[in-house]
This record gives sequence, structure tokens and C-alpha cells, in this order.
Amino acid sequence: MEKLSPFRLRPWFRTRIWGARSLAPWYDYKVVGDPIGEVWLSGEDCIVDSGPLFGETFSAVFKQHGEALVGPEACLEERFPLLMKVLFPQEKLSVQVHPGDVMAREYGEPHGKTECWYALEAEPGAAVALGLRPGATQDEVKSAIESNTLEALLQWVPVQKGDMIFVDAGTVHAIGPGVILLETQQNSDMTYRLYDYGRPRELHLKDGMKAVRLQTEAGKVKPRTDGNKTLLVRSNYFRVERYVLTAANDAEDLTLRIPRESGFNTVQLIFIAEGSGTLDSPDAASIPLRRGELAVVPACIAEWGLTPTVPMEILRVIPQ
Repeated sequence: MEKLSPFRLRPWFRTRIWGARSLAPWYDYKVVGDPIGEVWLSGEDCIVDSGPLFGETFSAVFKQHGEALVGPEACLEERFPLLMKVLFPQEKLSVQVHPGDVMAREYGEPHGKTECWYALEAEPGAAVALGLRPGATQDEVKSAIESNTLEALLQWVPVQKGDMIFVDAGTVHAIGPGVILLETQQNSDMTYRLYDYGRPRELHLKDGMKAVRLQTEAGKVKPRTDGNKTLLVRSNYFRVERYVLTAANDAEDLTLRIPRESGFNTVQLIFIAEGSGTLDSPDAASIPLRRGELAVVPACIAEWGLTPTVPMEILRVIPQ
């Protein structure tokens, strides 16, 4: 297999009407014009920000180095499997739903959109809407949309920092203000807006109602800790793990080393949720990383490590 070094991706800042005018302390980015709602970390137009591929778009890396990047099976897909974003809602997001794989393929897309949210920050009272209240029917949903009362049919769930929330395709959902979320999703932009609080934006009621599932698996996921690794969520599409690295002793070897698992041959996405450090692998230059940044460890890398310069919290995201 072709050798490909790990690399850092430059965030891509996307405007949204519900976004923020300050991204501090996560990003040193001056917001001019419309507010920033989403910071794309692994989007096709994100730019490689380190190493031999510096300046290349992520989509170009996938097309030109697919097998080395994602492994022999995933490289046959038409796009990188996962999209990661940081969301900065200052107002409620629209009530929406995403289609599953079967419906998406009916519309010519390779797959649907299942996602998860990790709460990086949460103010008191922050909440998200996950699914419909028990017993709700399709007719009641349609009637509530027409009468502008859909919010009353939603199940609102309080959110605290460190929560992991799973949102499978077909779940009617919304995000409230006062929370900063790391979103990991199937790499699809198929979103149907059902309700938008009177904002003058298009609704997608026909396709949206077709995508709605009255009962789903959406909800908070209980973490499972084993040593310094915490499994936050595992689905058919992604696995998200959390590691915490502390500098307890200057003489101690603090490097987190993650060898390839048995039979494991796919890409890994490394997001820095707290602190800073360096990512190292054999025959490649060290990559400095700080909070809010994402590094990509290609499938061809058998061993790599992270060394904190200050205590770090990292999330490792792996396509399934």
C-alpha cells in the first residue's frame, strides 16, 4: 500500500443564520458579515495544513490517495465516509429530519445521514429535541406543522458538557442555543426542514414526512470506560472514543500510543477537545495540535502517538 503521512486539516468556517459572532476561545476567527454556525473539520473543501500534501483539498487527497487514506474497501466509495463539524448555535436550529440509507438511494445518494453530537460546552438550561413524544402519529405531526405547534410534540432533552447524543436517521430533531457540539455524521447533506419558527426559509414537508420515523434509537449514550479509553458511542457508521492525557510527572513518558488493532485497516480522525500536544508517527514530522483542530491518521499508518504539552482531551473517530 502507498505510504501516506498523518496530516492536520484547516477548519472551514460556514455561515448560518443561527450562528455566532464570536468563536472564542475555540477559534481565533474574525467573523465579518453573517454569523458562523458550523466549523467543518473534515469537509471536502478543507485544506491540508501540514506535511507533504500541504495546500491540497481533502477531496483531492481522497481521490488521489484513497486506499492509503481510508483502506481498500472504503476507497471504492464516492466520498470520504464521515463529516465532522463544530456547531455554534445562538438560536434554535430548525426542526428537521434526515433520511436513512434506503430512502437516500431512492433519490440517487449513496447513503443517508445518521449522526451523533458530543457536548463540548453547555450552559445551564441547554437542551436538544430528540424524536417525538410517545404515541404521536403522522397525522398529528402534519397538523402540528400546519398550526405552528410542532415544538410541543418534541421530546426535549437537557444537555451537559461531556454528553454524547446519538441521532439516527429518521429522528425528528432540533438543537437549542447555549451549547457547542461536535457533530460526527455520515457524509451526506440530505436534510429536510419540517418547521422553522416562522423564518422565511423553505420547508421540505413531502420528503420530510416520508423520512420521519415515529420511534427511533436517538438519545444520550452511556459512556463505557476501560483504562484511559472511554467508548462514547458505536453505531453502524462510526465509533467515537475519548482519551484524557495528563502531565502528572515531567519525567514520565506521557505519549498515548495506539497500535493498529487486529484486522483494523481504516482511517482515524483525531479531534482535540482540550489542551495541546503533538501527533507523531514513524518517518513523519511531528504535527502540533491544539483545541479545536483535527488530525487525520491514514489507514496505512500502523502506529502513531500523541504527546501532550498540557493536559489533553482527545476524541478518536473511526468509520465502521
